[in-house]
Amino acid sequence: MKILVAEDEYDLADVIHDMLEASGYSVDVAENGQMLLDMAEQSAYDVIISDIMMPVKDGLTAIKELRASGSLTPVLFLTAKTQVDDRIEGLEAGADDYLTKPFAMGELLARVRAMTRRGRLYQPKVLTVFNVTLDTEKEELSCHNSISLAARESHVMECFMTSPGTEFTTEELLSRFWKNEDNADEDAVWMYISFLRNKLRSVGAKATIKGDKGGSFSLVEE
Repeated sequence: MKILVAEDEYDLADVIHDMLEASGYSVDVAENGQMLLDMAEQSAYDVIISDIMMPVKDGLTAIKELRASGSLTPVLFLTAKTQVDDRIEGLEAGADDYLTKPFAMGELLARVRAMTRRGRLYQPKVLTVFNVTLDTEKEELSCHNSISLAARESHVMECFMTSPGTEFTTEELLSRFWKNEDNADEDAVWMYISFLRNKLRSVGAKATIKGDKGGSFSLVEE
């Protein structure tokens, strides 16, 4: 599981980083809201933990922009604000949970675990990006016409459509979708990318998966 922590208080960011890594998570840290957006565009995260009051771009603005881009990554806000209206503003900006400073690290960890356990519940059954739709239950891709996907094709496509424009490395895709297969390599990833490109083309989608074998891939509009 990969987590992005956006927090401009360096000591607190370090404590959160170390606690989450000691609990088995991979953790990146952003110092402000703009860094949060830049890092979320470059890499996929399972959870984002964000302070609200940050320099350059505040957390509320960053998460609003993240949601506007189509990202459905679960977000937990950290803030010193305690008023009900402040909490409502945070949730309406796109957050899924809210933790008021000061907080116990144990509670933060428990909330992160709950969010990652419920991860797929945050995803809608039907995703539409650009002009293409994925029905994750039917495992069907559609635009001008429809085509069925194999189960793994559907899961990989869901990953791309949940975070359009985000680059996923070959290693990240292997870890997510071939993690229990010792013989899986970049050839397997490339084969599925090729399958999905062909199926996007066959339904008339104005979208493709950009990238070269062994590198990073992202869903982009053509």
